[in-house]
Amino acid sequence: MSIGIEDNGRARRPALRSLGLLLALGLVASACGGDDDESTADEEGADGELPAAELSLVAYSTPQLAYEQIIEAFQDTPEGSNITFTTSFGGSGDQSRAVEGGLTADVVAFSLEPDITRLVEAGIVAEDWNSDEYDGIVTDSVVVLATREGNPEGVEEWDDLTTGDLEVITPNPFTSGGARWNVLAAYGQVSQNGGSDDEAQQYLADLFANVPVQDDSARKSLQTFTSGAGDVLLAYENEAIFAQQEDQPIDYVVPDSTILIENPVAVTESSEHPEQAQAFLDYLRTPEAQAIFAENGYRPVVEGVESPFDFPAPEGLFTVADLGGWSEVSDRFFNPEDSIMAEVERGIGVSTSG
Repeated sequence: MSIGIEDNGRARRPALRSLGLLLALGLVASACGGDDDESTADEEGADGELPAAELSLVAYSTPQLAYEQIIEAFQDTPEGSNITFTTSFGGSGDQSRAVEGGLTADVVAFSLEPDITRLVEAGIVAEDWNSDEYDGIVTDSVVVLATREGNPEGVEEWDDLTTGDLEVITPNPFTSGGARWNVLAAYGQVSQNGGSDDEAQQYLADLFANVPVQDDSARKSLQTFTSGAGDVLLAYENEAIFAQQEDQPIDYVVPDSTILIENPVAVTESSEHPEQAQAFLDYLRTPEAQAIFAENGYRPVVEGVESPFDFPAPEGLFTVADLGGWSEVSDRFFNPEDSIMAEVERGIGVSTSG
């Protein structure tokens, strides 16, 4: 199941990509060379096979299991049969900075657009990386409020996180993309519902005053929560679903007002195997791969993909574009020297160095 959300006035269209990425054979037949031609065709990759290559996928932490399953499925296709992978998973910001610093990557998959933008500015990802029909996005999700099983504190909405003595777990927004989505969801649920900027900023200050520990990634925050710390976890919807699939005793609430999480993916300009890397990226948007994402709790970006989960459409769902877009939001909220969250973190003694 998918939801039809418009981004900057553009609705995503169904994928019409072909899985048959055929190699140009360019064979010249000769009168007595039939056997040689057949041999050459096999060597160059009949039936859509691509030349052998090892690709490096550098991604944020939460979709690790989904990507491992998708890689295996891709390798069962003609296009992926000769392709092997190395993978690296971690906090989205940390992963982006690592690639900027020289970590080899053929495909990058991050939590949020600014971590791709960093690589565009470094000349590692093409400027037109998001010019496809999906605007560069591979999965969607929303920010939810995860609780202990049975929701013993009766958490239903954002106000419940700041009006009592609840401890809230969320990662550090200067290392984790997931944390940045949490921050924007918390701010936007005030600003998009009639609250002033001052009121929205005060909500963030009150919220983070109740955060006892800030891990460097969303996956580590989930582990912190499931180990017993805190009363509520701010999380991707898919992270809460993942925890339930792992038999963790948690429930979650999709608040009426929350943000649409949009996760980008791109091939790097520095890839030594751009054809194979693009084939893998294209595969990520096939119904087969999107179904695997859906099974792992992500909202598909391809229309018509079946999902085992009934993803609710919150009445007050908003996007980053509603908050001004990433170019404005990144500096205003997450500049480590002078921003809304730098002031909030300094107020509670947390580093903004990333």
